[in-house]
Amino acid sequence: MDIDLFALAITPGIALALGIYLTDRYDREPIHLLVKMFALGMFSVIPILLIEKVLTGLNIFTGLLSIAYVAFIVAGFSEEFVKRLIVIKFAYNHEAFNEKLDGIVYAVFVSLGFATVENVLYVVFRFSHISVVGIQRAIFSVPAHMLFAITMGYYLSLAKYSDDDNKSKHYLRLSLLIPIILHGIYNYILMAQNEKLMMFFIPFVIFLWSYNLRKLNVYYKESKMFHEKGLQDDDYTDI
Repeated sequence: MDIDLFALAITPGIALALGIYLTDRYDREPIHLLVKMFALGMFSVIPILLIEKVLTGLNIFTGLLSIAYVAFIVAGFSEEFVKRLIVIKFAYNHEAFNEKLDGIVYAVFVSLGFATVENVLYVVFRFSHISVVGIQRAIFSVPAHMLFAITMGYYLSLAKYSDDDNKSKHYLRLSLLIPIILHGIYNYILMAQNEKLMMFFIPFVIFLWSYNLRKLNVYYKESKMFHEKGLQDDDYTDI
């Protein structure tokens, strides 16, 4: 194994996870739980590959429809479904999940765990002879997984903290549907290998960053406001 390629493959996921951890500055999540979520994301590669193998065998389409099926269903659905399932099972009802920003943090850590292993498979093993692949994936693919996860976590938090059961169920559905759509569009643009379609790739990546950073910022500001207010209340009580 090429150690330099391995370092290149794991660095983006770890760096982005650290960035999200530092963003959650007012009520940081337990390190042991974050490590657990990242590790579960890494192991999620196994069931995802099995699901993708089954779904690939069900692909009865040809041409662009076949590419769309692979982009949205085989990859998009399989990966986002399993990652979301992990968040719901191991973090959604955890006592540490006590503000909306936490939904994003946990979803991102699971997603980056998966993305890190996927990146190793691509950069170190599948395309080790093409050095530029590691750089391209560090700039686009790994961050894309984080961005899909921000949307997932955003809607999971809305579901968790909604007082209306119907709205909660609606947000739970969106926590899966919207990441699948974003993931599918991203994959489809790349997989279609159409020059005209590729013109939309960079604008779409810019949209992903803008769309998801706005969502992250909403919960960051809410967390800041809540905890600063708490500090003020504590100070007043002390007086």
